[in-house]
Amino acid sequence: MNLRDLRYIIKVADLRHFGRAAMACHVSQPTLSGQILKLEEELGVAIFERVGKSLTTTAAGNLILSHARRAVAAADDIIACAKASRDPMLGPLRLGVIPTLAPYLMPFVLPNARAQMPKTPLALVEDLTARLIDPVLQGELDAALIASDPETDALEITPLFDEPFLLVLPQDHPLAAGNIVEASAIDPQQLLLLADGHCLRDQALELCQHTRRGEGDMADMRATSLQTLLHMAAAGYGMTLMPGLALLDEPRLPGNLAARRLRGPHTSRLIRLISRPTNPRRPAIEALSQLIKKSIPEALSKPPE
Repeated sequence: MNLRDLRYIIKVADLRHFGRAAMACHVSQPTLSGQILKLEEELGVAIFERVGKSLTTTAAGNLILSHARRAVAAADDIIACAKASRDPMLGPLRLGVIPTLAPYLMPFVLPNARAQMPKTPLALVEDLTARLIDPVLQGELDAALIASDPETDALEITPLFDEPFLLVLPQDHPLAAGNIVEASAIDPQQLLLLADGHCLRDQALELCQHTRRGEGDMADMRATSLQTLLHMAAAGYGMTLMPGLALLDEPRLPGNLAARRLRGPHTSRLIRLISRPTNPRRPAIEALSQLIKKSIPEALSKPPE
């Protein structure tokens, strides 16, 4: 057994395909399949179950893969630790960011990062929260920017800033008459939401103290981007919530929409930086967290005009 074979089984488990795993590992498929077969014979158990063209992991394989991921992450940490001991700020920092934050925060962060951390370029991965936590735990990402509790004690959580929500609705809607809207006054049935998997969807329902959507016409109106939500609201399908950063660079909302501040519980979200406590790039991660805090525009805390 060696680290190379452990990397092979991890890649096969991730891609669910021997051919694609072989390409990712830069070896031929017979070589990869042969090494995995030798590993299975050495361990005396099957790691993968092959039924026709489908590939699944056996119960024993799941346990083996769990240990394999930790072993490979530890080995990578040894290499990273050696590099970090020479200069922890040297080399790319792999950063995950959720889609409702990346397009709006990164324009403020990236220029400052390039100027202040020239030896530490940011390698960005944009994905949903649930698909960012495991890569951070496994060492595939150095850190991630998320807006919800990762619900694990294995990660270090650094609070960065509170981002307020704005209610975007037609200008002639009764709730748009004032500058501030009480969160309790929002009708959940009129609220347009992102698709399942986006933490902003869950936060919107929490703000309205509503755990599930109704079965009416709006139940299936779910978008995959904030821009789509804005255009749906402009077309008269309802109202929606926007994170404050998403509207800072909006010169004009589409249609006859207006943005209003909210008052009440759950009317903002806490942006967090998560990372492994044992990551040898901690000095670079801490420098990034300080840089992000200083990059937040002052306009974020001011009411929209």
